[in-house]
Amino acid sequence: MALEDAKKQVDLAFTRKERRGLAYENAFGGATSFLRRTYTKDLTDVEIAVTGIPFDQAVTNRTGTRLGPRAIREASTLQPYDPPYGWPFDPLGETTIIDYGDMPFDYAHTPSFPGLVTEHIQTILGSGAASVTLGGDHFITLPILRAYAEKYGPMSVIQFDAHSDLWADDDYDRIDHGTFMYKAVKQGLVDPKRSVQIGIRTECNDYCGMNYIDARTVHEKGIAHVVEQAKALVGNNPTYVTFDIDALDPAYAPGTGTPVWGGLASWQAAAVLRDLAGINIVGGDVVEVSPPFDHGNITAVAGAHVAMELCSLIAWRLKGK
Repeated sequence: MALEDAKKQVDLAFTRKERRGLAYENAFGGATSFLRRTYTKDLTDVEIAVTGIPFDQAVTNRTGTRLGPRAIREASTLQPYDPPYGWPFDPLGETTIIDYGDMPFDYAHTPSFPGLVTEHIQTILGSGAASVTLGGDHFITLPILRAYAEKYGPMSVIQFDAHSDLWADDDYDRIDHGTFMYKAVKQGLVDPKRSVQIGIRTECNDYCGMNYIDARTVHEKGIAHVVEQAKALVGNNPTYVTFDIDALDPAYAPGTGTPVWGGLASWQAAAVLRDLAGINIVGGDVVEVSPPFDHGNITAVAGAHVAMELCSLIAWRLKGK
């Protein structure tokens, strides 16, 4: 049936009649919405809204993540033919997921940017949907968390990252991807005692009460240990999962602005994400995919798989699995 459907399906982002279900459009053609979901601003009865925030003006090294959402969408066209492997349900068939498009903003007026992000996510949350955001650099998570904390209170966060992003920075007008978590903790958006950072492998003088599992611990103690620790820390608290693609070793994700050796293998990240099923995840993002530094689009492919897993984790919670 899939091969027959492929002969007739094209531009499903605009032509599909149902918001649920697999898609068999040729991976190399058509409008590249995320997972061939419907492109729409109509949030009626939507459960998960995938949105892009193409911003990279807060980076400390290489730019290019403004092109991340587009690259992740393109990479995702390989995935919607089948349910994601290993999940005992079909999130694409059982969950209403849309592509809400990218957030518009004036690239030359950065002071207005954080507020626009918060308003953008507030609109999604206000409809009753969860957001999965495609970045963009990691600064975007701070204004996203403002919207989530407004709805849920101080969040538990599971952060996959090479860096803690806890550089001390008490100038709240500064926009910096290396200080976003510091500000999120200091502003009470995040409950550090009920949060955890996974994959860390750069120095941090003060973790501000955040728990962390460094990359070497992941390698030496294994997936089960990491998942057990993470689940114990976040408990049933509303949890936001943010995945900086540089959590992966540069061998698996060279297309990023601040690569650090010794990181997670893609299989480790996939296993940890999958085994987090059951946490009270209410939203997430994947950030720091920088296509200009990618090779064979492997970083964008990784980003697309992370975003699919985030959707699956949210769907698992929504369905009470």
